[in-house]
Amino acid sequence: MDDISVIDPNFKVETKIEEADIRFYDVLQEPFSVHGVFYQDGKFRRIPRAVAETVNRGVLSRHANTTGGRVRFKTDSSYVAIHAKMPSISRMSFFSLTGVASFDLYVNTQTGQRYKGTFVPPLDMQDGFESIIKFSDGQKMREITINMPLFSTVSKLYIGLQEGAEVCPPESYKYPGPIVYYGSSITQGACASRPGNTYQNFIARHFDTDYVNLGFARSARGEDAIAEYIRDLDMTMFVYDYDANAPSKAHLQQTHEKMYLTVRETHPDIPIVMLSRPISYPTDGEIARWEVVRTTYLNAKARGENVYYISGEDLMQYAGDSGLVEGLHPNDLGFASMARVLGDLLATIL
Repeated sequence: MDDISVIDPNFKVETKIEEADIRFYDVLQEPFSVHGVFYQDGKFRRIPRAVAETVNRGVLSRHANTTGGRVRFKTDSSYVAIHAKMPSISRMSFFSLTGVASFDLYVNTQTGQRYKGTFVPPLDMQDGFESIIKFSDGQKMREITINMPLFSTVSKLYIGLQEGAEVCPPESYKYPGPIVYYGSSITQGACASRPGNTYQNFIARHFDTDYVNLGFARSARGEDAIAEYIRDLDMTMFVYDYDANAPSKAHLQQTHEKMYLTVRETHPDIPIVMLSRPISYPTDGEIARWEVVRTTYLNAKARGENVYYISGEDLMQYAGDSGLVEGLHPNDLGFASMARVLGDLLATIL
């Protein structure tokens, strides 16, 4: 790959990283491969802005959060740095900054992807940051996956590598898919301690599968506009969970099966997995909502369709009451439990 400064002589990253031989590359250029997000009107997004505007204000506010975004490539550089421009950074008392705004890095090995480090943002970050991860075993070819922040917006992302290092395209996913996930803040990734610890990323690493995360905090309500957008996506599987965001049980009854049938219009044969909110000790009200989800499942099952259901209690079976941060959102243990339960099901499907 050519040095980007040769491609664009006006390009320059002002950096404080002290590697004398560092060169930065825009991830939008080949051979970098971007997954789970796309670039539109100056920032990475998960759905087009025009679609987000038709759903609700929360989806419009969150649609450019980069949860599920991944950058993949191969390089023999002995380090990888990032320089990120981030015009919007969420800050929450119950959610770590590394979950909200960091990037983390995995390297493919013969036994699967292995975590190598987190690009940790400074507490006083305002509009982005830069960071570097060095490899203790020096310069050799590695396949890299960088996961993007869960609850922040990224307008530009540059990768810093050694000058002269080789940069190549990644291997294709075993299951190019993608799996499409739709749901609440839990689906979006609250409150994983870093991006790689969402249940979708556990699944993606284990099965080597691509995916798209359409989780929208406090804003997943199954409206026609988002159902119709998802209906028209290319996917190999659909997983959805939004009972926690439905304003009422009645709203869930009006939208849940309707959304299922909408997606089925163009995907008559794919597996569709219905989840209910992960919690070990549901209230009567939560159980009543779960019954709405289960009714959708039972109706589809009676028609002989390719459909599955996992309850919130089952999702948390390996974490119990230690799997939540503040009684609502999973921590890393909770997400690992969700990934194990869903993964056991996907193993039989894939």
